[in-house]
Amino acid sequence: MSFHNARRVRALVLALALSTVSTAAVLAAGSHGGSHGKGPDIGKPGTASQVSRTIAVTMRDNFYEPEKLELKEGETVRFVITNKGEFVHEFNIGTAAMHAAHQEEMMAMMESGVLEVDRINHGMMNHGSHGMKHDDPNSVLLEPGQTAEIIWTFPAHATLEFACNVPGHYQSGMMGGIHLGH
Repeated sequence: MSFHNARRVRALVLALALSTVSTAAVLAAGSHGGSHGKGPDIGKPGTASQVSRTIAVTMRDNFYEPEKLELKEGETVRFVITNKGEFVHEFNIGTAAMHAAHQEEMMAMMESGVLEVDRINHGMMNHGSHGMKHDDPNSVLLEPGQTAEIIWTFPAHATLEFACNVPGHYQSGMMGGIHLGH
């Protein structure tokens, strides 16, 4: 087995092993109303004319660069997110409870074949009986080598983090804190 195939097999085994941890966390956190990107406590989509700065975020196999973000309350930031890892990764802005709930959705995407370790079956994502979408404005799901942007306006007085909710990734440490200052 090649090195790359061995890594993919290990990642899949880790994802499946940690699925019970994800499910337990989801049950403890409760539901987030079916959408991990809509809520006054996490901010709102911004516009290009409001952007005060651009932050490049690199996703690797299983960490982010940078590992944490220092932002201002009410600031609008353009994130340019690039997946330089070998696996599918997500950049998702939310609360810890929202991430826990979203992990169940991501596990369902993996179990149905919409999401694989290193690719997204886009044709299955928005069609057919699965009805699974990943189109919230606070989140991008990227295959290896892809780049995307999010423009987000941050709220005041929120406890937020950014995370990858692909099964097993959050539990492996693929998350970072967001500190909102004045």
